[in-house]
Parts: sequence; C-alpha cells; structure tokens
Amino acid sequence: MKQKVKPGTAKRMLSYALPYTGLLALFLIVVIIDASIGIVNPLIYREVINEGILKGNAPLIVRLAIIVGGLGLFDGALGIAQTFLASKIGAEIVLSIRNRLFAHIQSMPLAFFTRTQTGALVSRLNTDVQGARTAFTDILSNVVGNLITVLLILGAMFVLSWRITLGALILLPIFVLPARYWGRKLQAITRETYDLAGNMNNLMVERFNVAGALLSKLFGRPEEDARVFNEKAQRVSDISIKLAIYGRLFFTALAVVATVASALAYGWGGVLAVHHVLDVGTVVAITALLARLYAPLVGLSNVQVSIMTALVSFERVFEVLDLKPMIQENPRALPIPAGPASIEFDRVSFRYPSAAEVSLASLEAVAVPDKRPQTTVLHEISFRIEPGQFVALVGPSGAGKTTITQLVPRLYDPQSGAVQISGIDVRELKLESLNRRIGVVTQDAHLFHDTIRANLLYAKPDASDQQIYAALRDAQILGLVESLPDKLDTMVGERGYRFSGGEKQRIAIARLLLKGPDIVILDEATAHLDSESEAAIQRALETALAGRTSIVIAHRLSTILKADEILVVQNGRIVQRGTHAALLAEPGIYTELYQRQFAEAGAKTHQPVV
Repeated sequence: MKQKVKPGTAKRMLSYALPYTGLLALFLIVVIIDASIGIVNPLIYREVINEGILKGNAPLIVRLAIIVGGLGLFDGALGIAQTFLASKIGAEIVLSIRNRLFAHIQSMPLAFFTRTQTGALVSRLNTDVQGARTAFTDILSNVVGNLITVLLILGAMFVLSWRITLGALILLPIFVLPARYWGRKLQAITRETYDLAGNMNNLMVERFNVAGALLSKLFGRPEEDARVFNEKAQRVSDISIKLAIYGRLFFTALAVVATVASALAYGWGGVLAVHHVLDVGTVVAITALLARLYAPLVGLSNVQVSIMTALVSFERVFEVLDLKPMIQENPRALPIPAGPASIEFDRVSFRYPSAAEVSLASLEAVAVPDKRPQTTVLHEISFRIEPGQFVALVGPSGAGKTTITQLVPRLYDPQSGAVQISGIDVRELKLESLNRRIGVVTQDAHLFHDTIRANLLYAKPDASDQQIYAALRDAQILGLVESLPDKLDTMVGERGYRFSGGEKQRIAIARLLLKGPDIVILDEATAHLDSESEAAIQRALETALAGRTSIVIAHRLSTILKADEILVVQNGRIVQRGTHAALLAEPGIYTELYQRQFAEAGAKTHQPVV
C-alpha cells in the first residue's frame, strides 16, 4: 500500500525556517551572484572567439582569459559560501527540532517507554533528524540555487538564439516523466529504509546493553542472535542496493537527455553558422550555456526526490512530536504545600493505557492493533496516610502494589477516583513539585553509566561533598566508596553493573537520602541486601524517614513490623488493613504470608541443607 505524506507537513517544515530569514536572504544573494558568473563565462568565450581569435586580437584574448580565471576563483569562493550557508541553516533548524524532540520524548508517560523500542526512538533522533537536515540542505543548495541558475541561463540563451533554446526545451518533458516515477519510488524506499534501520538499531541497543548481553550469554544463543541480526542487516543492505540502482537509473536517463540536447545544439547551431545566421562565438556560447543548463535541470528534475525525502524525514519526526503525553500539567497547577504531606486514595480504579493511547505503531516491534480487552488492575482503592506516617503494602506478586505507588508521583493517572497529596488532587499539582517532594527507590534501582558522584548529584545538583558523604554513610555504603581507588569518581558502569545488587541498591538509597524528599516510596528497596546490610539500612531508614510520609512495599515482612498501618493487596483490592499485631490476630492472607515466611526462615536456620 502506498503511504502518502501527511497534508500540511511541507508548510510545517518551512515554518521552522522563519527564524533564519536573514541567513536565507544572504544565501539567495550568493546564489544569484554565483549563477550570474555561470552566465558571464560563456559570453566571454563568445567574445574571445569573435573579437579575439577571428580578428587576431591577442591582447584582448589575454585580458579576457585573465578575467575568466579571476571569475573562476571568485566562483569557487561563492560555492564554499553557498554550501556553508545552506549547511548552517539546515543545522540550526534541525538542532532546534532535535532538542525539542528529545524534551518531548522525556515528557512522555512511563507507559510510552514500556511499549516503544528504544532503538526506534534513537533512530528518530539520529537517522530521521539527520535525514531531515540533509534533505533541507539539499533543497536550499539544489532546488533554490538550481532554479535561479536555470532562469538566468534560459534568459541568456533566448537572447543569443531563441530557436535553439526552444529546441532544447522540447526535451524537458523527458525530464519530468522519470522524475515523477522515480520520485515516488525513492520516497517509498526512503521511508522503508528508516523503518528497517530503526529495527536494526533496536536489536543492537537490546543486545549491547549489559542486561541484554548477560541474558544472551546465560541462555547461550549467540548464533540465533547473529542470525536475527543478519536478517535485519541483510534487509537494510538489500534496500540500500535498491536505492542506489534507482538513483543510478534516474541520473543515467537524465544524462542521456543532456547528451542529446548538446548534440542538437552543436548540429543545429553549426548549420546556422555555416549559413551565416549565427556567428561561431554565439554557437560556442549557447553550447556552453546548454552544458551549464542541464546540470541544474538534473537537480530540479530531482526536486521531487529531495522534497519527498525531506518530507518523509520531517513527517516521522512530527509524528512523535504530535503524540500528546497522557500526563500533562494543568495550566493552573499548584505546588505541594510546604511541610509534611499526607496521601489519600479516594476510590481509585485504574487500568493500564492501550497502545493507541500512549504509543505509535511505527515505534513498536510489531505494528498490529492491540485487540485485547482492557483489564482494570485496581478496584476502588481507598486509604489515607497522615503526615509522617509509615504505611506498608504487602501481598502476592501482581496484586497491584507497585501500581498503587506509581500513581502517587503521577507516573499514571487513574481512570476514576482521586489521588491526593495534602488534600490536593495530584492532577492539580505542578509536576516539578511532585518530582522534588517525592523520592523513590525501586527494586531494580537504575544507575547511569557515569561516576558515583554524578549519579548522586542527579538527585541534588548543588549538594556539597559533605552532604554526599553523609548520605553514603547513612546508606551504609561509605566504607566501600572510600576503599575504591577513584572514590566518588568511580564509574559505576551501565546500569550500575560494576557493583553488586546490594551495593547498587545502597547507592540508590544514598541518592534518595541526599534528595531529602517529604514523601518516600520504597518498592522492595532492601530486596538485594543480605541480613546484616538490611539491618543496617533499616536503622538508617528509621532516622532518614522520621517525620516523612512513606509507603513501603516489602515481601520480607520483617522490614515492616513497625509500620503505622499495613495494607494487604490482592487482585487490585485492599482485602486487609491494620497494624502487624492486629493483622496477626485475625485469619487471612497476612497471617498466611507471615507463617509461610516464618516457616521458611526456621527451615533455613534449623534444618540441614540437603
């Protein structure tokens, strides 16, 4: 099926050039001067032949030759200036688009990133944006410059001989037909090239990150991975060959037409010169102008290819920019009131958004409609956490605990009900305020491929070394950091894989402590710690969380014994609530979980390992 470019793309593309009208005006001036020189030289050749060679005027020939040489040097300088200006304008336009695209992608909700291919997003920022830049530069250099050159050359040729000029123009339809045909072909191939390159990029991103490489090695499938990559790379290779062949056929056809036109000019002009209708100098000048004419005509006949390539690239960028984030800040949003904050869930029900709501088919691995029924994962959740209270969420995996915590920092919005902080619906609060006042440590804490210092400063850019060391000390990781040769300047590796799970988790907890938020969410934050480290972290968290409102998800019930309230979640509903002692006093899921863990702990402590 042929896919057309979305209407309005061209107008929108040109709107990005408006801030650079000054540079565009200078570019047009350079192009006009450059094209004028291209006309002057053949006219000088005419004088060299008619007034110099045929009349034996050697001094005139020398003077005109010097002028031609000087004009050639000047023309070269203008060519460099023309390329610089076109590249400068294209680069500035694309820089603004790339920055806007990056910021827009960062504003997308978490659900967007759970569905899209990372490689496809990288491809939009790199391949598509670079393609837009190249195509835009080509339009300035080839389309605008060639159009001015053609108009000036045709004007000069009509003055010299309107007969030969009209004869040459009869061949123009031969330019138009292949341009229309190959333009459509090249547009489709360009679009497919970008899609295939995105798929190949995504495979590399997934296999080359540490987690992907580890999985590949553990499951021992390098041959299968190589085969899949080879298939994707082969498709990219095949389509590049097709693109090259179509391009060569296109320019070969145009070169043949240009050769025929030159033969026509020499033949017809020569006959007219024999019959003294034209002088020899004029025939040479017309032929030289004709030779200069067909080069820009080739470029103009390729205008559809250049424009369609640009439109395809810009369309793919605009496609992402036009995808509105589900989580948007209310124009009248308020900051979270100062001081300790309360949290309240008021009959909250939630389902995860569908692909059509948060993503684009072209950014997903399999672009097929998601026909699965939407499943509600939280049902009428209601509870309140007073300022400074510590509330725990427990329950089986998949019960909805993490989903509940993700609604507090507004990673998602509920379909019904309200999540309130200090009595204000989170949808009415500033996103910056939510980010600043809420701190989260997840089960698989992420560290950037940077130094320990940079990862900690991500939470508080203006933190002093003293504050950093205090956070590391409270997180029970300072001794390890000080034992490292580069200390705070030690690289953590991609996703922190140079450290053990427990060490990485403690660095993440130090990052939380450095931020010092009023609301703390811990999602299995102590899952990777041994018993000794867990006890130390618990002591640190007791001090760090004092006076702060906190939600803690824990499978180890020993970590939440001091919770002000424990909420037992099952199948998206709160089925029990109360303190540890109160819940143990009644039959139910909590008692079963506690007894099971107690039995497992006793078995590990007292029974021999078989």
